[in-house]
Amino acid sequence: MSPLLPEEVMELEMKDVEQEGWKEEDGSLPRHIAIIMDGNGRWAQRRGLPRIAGHRAGAEATWEIVMACRQWGIEVLSLYTFSIENWKRPKSETWALMLLFEEFIQREIDELVSNDIQLRGIGRMEGLPASTQRKLREAVQRTCKNRAMVLNLALNYGGRSEIVDAVRSVLAAVKGGKLREEDLDEESFARFLYTANLPDPDLLVRTGGEMRVSNFLLYQLAYAEFWATSTFWPDFTPQDLRQAISDYQQRERRFGMIGDQRRMAKPRGKPSEVSVVLPGEGIRGGDDAP
Repeated sequence: MSPLLPEEVMELEMKDVEQEGWKEEDGSLPRHIAIIMDGNGRWAQRRGLPRIAGHRAGAEATWEIVMACRQWGIEVLSLYTFSIENWKRPKSETWALMLLFEEFIQREIDELVSNDIQLRGIGRMEGLPASTQRKLREAVQRTCKNRAMVLNLALNYGGRSEIVDAVRSVLAAVKGGKLREEDLDEESFARFLYTANLPDPDLLVRTGGEMRVSNFLLYQLAYAEFWATSTFWPDFTPQDLRQAISDYQQRERRFGMIGDQRRMAKPRGKPSEVSVVLPGEGIRGGDDAP
């Protein structure tokens, strides 16, 4: 599938952005955007369609958002694709979601490569069907040298499970003599998370009208700005994301300081080159979301 936002369309949209006061060049863009993609099932039900039709429509919306973020220079995009809790759904739906995920990867892998997008999977990959694991690993390997943007797909993911897995890894490192207990701090602990070597999310977006984090990136979201909308994910467009970013740019992020201190602080630099984290380190989650 070719990008859904052709160059000429994007140029026209960016002119609209400039007119709306969009700031792209002053360093105020979020480096890392995380999205809880909610509302697929309700979108379908309101149209008298099966839930999988909503997930399929959501996959199309996903690709538009990925390409918009790539065009705008977002460094990392993390999408809550399928949570550990989502296995509680009917088996027919979870099986269809896995097949849809595999289809998405196969269909878009060439575009990921040509657009210099690195794919990562975060979550307990060993809990996925064997075919899903294989396709994800192949896609991760094919895109591991891409550097323009990182696309994180949180699949069989849970924030609490991630922290538990990180603690287990820390204990193993201490026991094996690779880490001294007294050297453990927030920075060193973060290196044991699925998102190791990536900046924490600056902006969390949730669609579908819900107001909860749903066990998503619990450690990493400590200072993220939240933005929520009642729009269901299949109807969420790059223009909606642009609105979220514009709102983010109006906020003052103080990180525990007072405003004057923060304004005097030096801007954060670019991250070091990201390294690839292979699974075990969707297309959807929510009520839909995880």
